[in-house]
Amino acid sequence: MTLSHAKACGFTLSIILGLGSAAAQAADLPPPAAPVAPVMTSAWTYRFTPYGWLISLNGNQTVKGRTARVDASFIDILDASLGDGGTLFALMADIEARNGRFSLLGNFAGLKVSVDRGGVRTRSATPDIAGAIGASGDAKTSMAILEAGATYEVARFGSVAFDILAGARYWNQRAELSFDAGATVDIGDLSFRRNVAIARSGSVDWIDGFAGARVRIGLAPGQEFVVRGDVGGGGSNFSWQGIAAYSFDFAEKNGITYSGVIGYRALYADYAQGEGRRRYAFDMLMHGPVVGLSLRF
Repeated sequence: MTLSHAKACGFTLSIILGLGSAAAQAADLPPPAAPVAPVMTSAWTYRFTPYGWLISLNGNQTVKGRTARVDASFIDILDASLGDGGTLFALMADIEARNGRFSLLGNFAGLKVSVDRGGVRTRSATPDIAGAIGASGDAKTSMAILEAGATYEVARFGSVAFDILAGARYWNQRAELSFDAGATVDIGDLSFRRNVAIARSGSVDWIDGFAGARVRIGLAPGQEFVVRGDVGGGGSNFSWQGIAAYSFDFAEKNGITYSGVIGYRALYADYAQGEGRRRYAFDMLMHGPVVGLSLRF
């Protein structure tokens, strides 16, 4: 074998050995990592707030053409409700689902309100009902108020946000007025219990549309002050609502932030239907402090 042939064979052997070594090293390398799927997160956040409304009433309630003027504080209503074996409220809750500037609102209030003769100031009847109305008597109203709507943030300046809002409010009521039967002349269309004549309305319901605005103010981390107002009508002649509330975070667990809520709510409706003995009317301002617990997630 010539010298040139030997060099060529050595060069070839070196290439083979090098390729084998590279292949062995490649075999020892870990396999390439599998592509990681992107984590999908929802842009929606939710807030659920059960609350109590310490309600007072000021206005007129008309059932079967008989009208009672009601001026009762929360203490008056509480005494009358508990004394009658009833409850002041059954269930109240507020919910909001937010995605960026847009949010959906929902609110439910179920109330059973009793006002005794101390909170019923005057009583009267429509002109076509003869006779006088007895001086004594109570007023009772059971109602459910269901609200649904949406808001949109139109402006923000630092920690202050301005929203516009619109929606609808559904009302369902059953009312009862009682009078001293001995002093009531025309009571042929009423029910009786002992010496008391009772006017019962049956179920009455209506829907109001509403529109308004809301201001949200971040006072400090975990603290917010909210003021809301709206006006409406449709089923009723006119309605309005005003709410002011302060919330403060106090705990966080398992992705849920817990906040206390204190504030004040006022809701007014002027609704009427029918004439004479068939007339039903609810011209009432309901207002009082609000206390609740908010869960945000």
